[in-house]
Amino acid sequence: MTRRLRPSIAGMVWTAVWTFPLLEPLSAATSGLAVAGLVAFELIYVFAAAAGFDAAGPPRYRQSLFGVVAALGLALTFAYGEHWLVLLLFVSVCGMAVFAGEERPVTAALVLLGTLATIPVAALVHRAGPWTAGSVFVGTILSSLLVGSVRQMSRLIGELHRTREALAEAAVAEERLRFSRDLHDLLGHTLSVIVVKAEAVRRLAERDPSAAAAQAADIEQVGRRALVEIREAVTGYRESGLTAELTRAKGALSAAGITADVLRTADPLPDPADRLLAWVLREATTNVVRHSGASRCRIALTTTDGTAHLAVTDDGDFAPAAPPPPHGNGLRGLTERLTAAGGTLETGPHPDGGFTLTARLPI
Repeated sequence: MTRRLRPSIAGMVWTAVWTFPLLEPLSAATSGLAVAGLVAFELIYVFAAAAGFDAAGPPRYRQSLFGVVAALGLALTFAYGEHWLVLLLFVSVCGMAVFAGEERPVTAALVLLGTLATIPVAALVHRAGPWTAGSVFVGTILSSLLVGSVRQMSRLIGELHRTREALAEAAVAEERLRFSRDLHDLLGHTLSVIVVKAEAVRRLAERDPSAAAAQAADIEQVGRRALVEIREAVTGYRESGLTAELTRAKGALSAAGITADVLRTADPLPDPADRLLAWVLREATTNVVRHSGASRCRIALTTTDGTAHLAVTDDGDFAPAAPPPPHGNGLRGLTERLTAAGGTLETGPHPDGGFTLTARLPI
């Protein structure tokens, strides 16, 4: 976000409208020097106060402008008569516009207290009447508190807008991450199945053309299904159920020469849990097909005490004493999804050899 170096024209015009009390010292001015000093004070005040409200320029820049307003206002007040006491009101208001919006309430309070302490001193110097000094004193308090409150409200509204923009950007980033995970899960599984079936076609092409043709037809079917799934994922309408995924997993394992044992004792799950565990099963099956070297894989889906358990265990080349392999993008993405839903994902060696993946999700 680019910071403006100057306040807006509208802000300066609105600030200038409220400087009509300066007509009193203008009517009492007795020299050209006094008029010139008052005009300079008003111009600098309008610029500084508007800069404070618009947060224009760096903080030191606005604070320096306030310093010029305060110095000029004090000099004019003590140099001329009681009609110039009203300049101290504008000094305090300018301080509130500058400091109340910079989360420096102590400084803003000190400016107000310092101005209030200066008013009776200036009144004594010019022998101003109690009515004049009292009206300026009360006016300074009310005007400063009002401007400070408005400035704080303006700052909070600005923070709210910035927070909303940050949340919108975070939501977009999260959606991009979610889509990348979905795409990885879709393509990773589908391409693994295609590779396995393509290898089968190559092996069977010469000795069993009919079987090779059947495998080629499966490749075509998998490719068409992948196109549909990708289109549905892009449009946000993909609803991959766990029941369908169990069937696909068994077919993919069988095509890779892995005997699949599927045990399901769980009742139908709620849609969010059903879709999430379908993703887990898809990623687990892909890893078994691509990396395990297993001959048998067991898939078990159960529910216990309001928690769904999905366990995928293979007898591949993974020794019980071996350290667990690092998680790839797919497993990392599933871990994040399950954690966000209150579940867990555990992976590691099986006591009897091979590898096991266990997902737990409250339902």
